[in-house]
Amino acid sequence: MANPKLEVLTPQNSQIIFIDQQPQMAFGVQSMDRQALKNNVVGLAKAAKIFNIPTTITTVETESFSGYSYPELLDVFPGKEVLERTSMNSWDDQKVRDALAANKRKKVVVSGLWTEVCNNTFALCAMADGGYEIYMVADASGGTSKEAHDYAMQRMIQAGVVPVTWQQVLLEWQRDWAHRDTYDGVIDIVKEHSGAYGMGVDYAYTMVHKAAQRTATPHEARPAVPAR
Repeated sequence: MANPKLEVLTPQNSQIIFIDQQPQMAFGVQSMDRQALKNNVVGLAKAAKIFNIPTTITTVETESFSGYSYPELLDVFPGKEVLERTSMNSWDDQKVRDALAANKRKKVVVSGLWTEVCNNTFALCAMADGGYEIYMVADASGGTSKEAHDYAMQRMIQAGVVPVTWQQVLLEWQRDWAHRDTYDGVIDIVKEHSGAYGMGVDYAYTMVHKAAQRTATPHEARPAVPAR
């Protein structure tokens, strides 16, 4: 294909990297609500697991500054090795280059902190030196201000990075609701992480299709009693 970016993301052609999703890095994020950011990161990670997407997790200065990766992220991939670095630019660490190369996929989905530093330098270098296509997940990445995030996204887009959102990636990987092997897993992610969309799915399942409520234990509802 003359323009490989015209290809949609599929479970067979893409890999994903999580860059510095660590608490001290998140403390500095001002471009979006940090709890929403964490929700999106974990939702994206669960999507990667469902579709068996080759996944790299890399961290910077964990014990001296940034803290450990979110436990919710690590628990999606039990026992997975985390690639520690000193450089702000993941591309400067040979372990990261080797991990990406071993996956043999040129489309790299990126979720990281901060957009204007670690994401930006990695994206530019991975494209220039590695020939990768970068798909930057804007709402699973954060910057130190809205301007920092937005202008970093603009700079990367001008350089050829493709901007995406986490739910866009999830549904692009699913593509067809007839793909029943991943259907239930995707719906579970939507219910838990997709906000109003997930609430709507819960409503449709219980009120229209009469499915059981999505609770760990049953909850009896007492009928209304008019006050006397």
